[in-house]
Amino acid sequence: MTSRELTGFLPLTETDAAGSGWPRRLSDMAWRLAFGAIGWPWLLASLSGGRPADKRALLDELGLAHDALPHLGSWKADVGFLRHIVREIARLRPAHVVELGAGASSLVAARALQLHGGGRLHSFDQHGGFVDATRQWLADHALEVDIRHAPLTQDSADWPGRWYAIDRLPDRIDLLIIDGPPWSVHPLVRGAADSLFSRLSPDAVVLLDDAARPGERLVARRWRQRWPHIDFRLMTDGTKGTLVGRRRDTSLPVANDRGDGRTWRHLGRAAAIAALLATGWIARGALGEFPQAAQASGFLDEAAASRRAGLLRQSMASQVESPRFDAGEIERSTGITLPPLPAGWRVTDVQLFPTPDSPAIAMSLTTPQGEPLSFFADRAETPAEATPLMARRAGETIAYWEEGAMAYALTGQGDTRRVMHLAGEIAPGQGEDRLTH
Repeated sequence: MTSRELTGFLPLTETDAAGSGWPRRLSDMAWRLAFGAIGWPWLLASLSGGRPADKRALLDELGLAHDALPHLGSWKADVGFLRHIVREIARLRPAHVVELGAGASSLVAARALQLHGGGRLHSFDQHGGFVDATRQWLADHALEVDIRHAPLTQDSADWPGRWYAIDRLPDRIDLLIIDGPPWSVHPLVRGAADSLFSRLSPDAVVLLDDAARPGERLVARRWRQRWPHIDFRLMTDGTKGTLVGRRRDTSLPVANDRGDGRTWRHLGRAAAIAALLATGWIARGALGEFPQAAQASGFLDEAAASRRAGLLRQSMASQVESPRFDAGEIERSTGITLPPLPAGWRVTDVQLFPTPDSPAIAMSLTTPQGEPLSFFADRAETPAEATPLMARRAGETIAYWEEGAMAYALTGQGDTRRVMHLAGEIAPGQGEDRLTH
């Protein structure tokens, strides 16, 4: 079977790898059931491979016949994701492209490379028969690809689910295309693709398919924290969403969590499933966002904890406050961008604040009116945009917003409208206007 043929609702079946014990298989099944219950709208939306007119335009751009990709959608890439592949290859003219999960994307990437620089596509898929059929399919289009069978037999130290047994990777990867393994292996399994991030060349790009699904959103959140020198943005111009990661300059050291040890142990998995069900994640449209409480909870909890730590420091005579800081040095070392503060605001303390995956920045501030505030900055994904949203923690108001890949929170004890107004002085949007709607 190749992408020339009709697409089933579920991915091709995969035989359990040897050595997968019952506890692991039951745990992975529980994850699949939990995410299937909350993610079915995304799965239904994925049945559409995109508008026929868009597919024809893409094939025309590549000089391919209109029947070269007759069937897209479901577990195959959609037109939006394929368009991102072509766009990045045309821009980067990469020497080495690595693809996880072969199929329609293999044809498109190989043809785009043929047109733009003649780089090499290295493709890996867990199904041996599918690899053979795809290799022949590409040869029928006069395309030569290094496509190999990579069974799911490996364990990741940091992510659940079985991972590809990959060999003979290029030393430098200019474009990384992630369209596998399927979510039926584990909803978070694609997170293990970050094991290849150390091979990314300067200005390399990462493309993750199905990025609007709940599992991939959790993967993206952790990637943002673990890899601050890669700017990740969710693009919703396709039916399934594409996460685009662009590597920034890494000539300077950055803070990063690369500690060994499995962080997704079976007990943690069960607890996470319970948390998912308890928060009641439901779909808000085919490609809608998570409910705000579920998506922002971790960031808000960290912001509240940083405020408590700051207040405790202020109350201890032995703890010396440090109001001096270099915003440029902070950005180079942590990947965290601090916004300019309003005139007259005074910084009384600045500290690195540890989070589970990478350090954040916590600041203590005072307004010209003498109002004490806490400011928190981290690379995170929340439902907020430039205009602040409001949350409550321990009787205090937290106004939070996003700008680019950054998330910010301003916490205070004052009137809710006042805190939102003060946040609006920092944020690009207007917090007070948001509150009145």
